[in-house]
Amino acid sequence: SAAVKDLGVIIDPSLSFESHVNNITRISFFHLRNIAKIRNMMSVQDAEKLVHAFVTSRLDYCNALLSGCWSKCRNKFQLVQNAAARVLTRSRKYDHITPVSISLHWLPIKSRIDYKILLLTYKALNGLTPQYLSEHLYQDDSPRLLRSKGAGYLLVPQIMKTTAGGRSFSYKAPQLWSSL
Repeated sequence: SAAVKDLGVIIDPSLSFESHVNNITRISFFHLRNIAKIRNMMSVQDAEKLVHAFVTSRLDYCNALLSGCWSKCRNKFQLVQNAAARVLTRSRKYDHITPVSISLHWLPIKSRIDYKILLLTYKALNGLTPQYLSEHLYQDDSPRLLRSKGAGYLLVPQIMKTTAGGRSFSYKAPQLWSSL
C-alpha cells in the first residue's frame, strides 16, 4: 500500500485515515484486554491511570484529523472508548454506556474532536499558537452594521473539494466556532 506513517499517524492516499483508525483500535483493544486481566488487583485510580496512559491518549492524539471522516471511523474509536469505560467501572457488556460515560465525565468521540478543534481555534485567536494556524482564520469584518458584528464570528471559506477541503482547519474551525 502507499500509506505513509508520519508522527505516528498513518496517512493513506485517499485521506480516509481508515488504516490509522484500524491500527489505533487494534492497539487500544490489546491494551484494554491486558488491563482487564489485572483489573481486579488494582484500585479505580490505578486502573484509570492505565486506561488514560494506554488508551485515551491514543484516541486523543491527532484526533482533529478525523473531524470530517466517515462516521464508521469515529464509531470504531467510540467502541474503544466504551470498552475502556466498561473496564474501568466493571460494567457488563449489555449495560447502557451513556450513564457510565457521564459518570466518568467523558465526552463522546465526535465531541472530543470538536473540542480539540475549538481549543486550537481559541488559542489561535488569542495568539497562543504558532502564526501559521492564526493565518488560516479570518474575522468577519463586514462593513455593514449588523447585530452580529461584534459576535466574533469567523469567515468560513468556500471550498472546492468537499472531502478533503471540508476537513481542513481553515474550514472546520470557523464552522464550529460560528456555531457556538
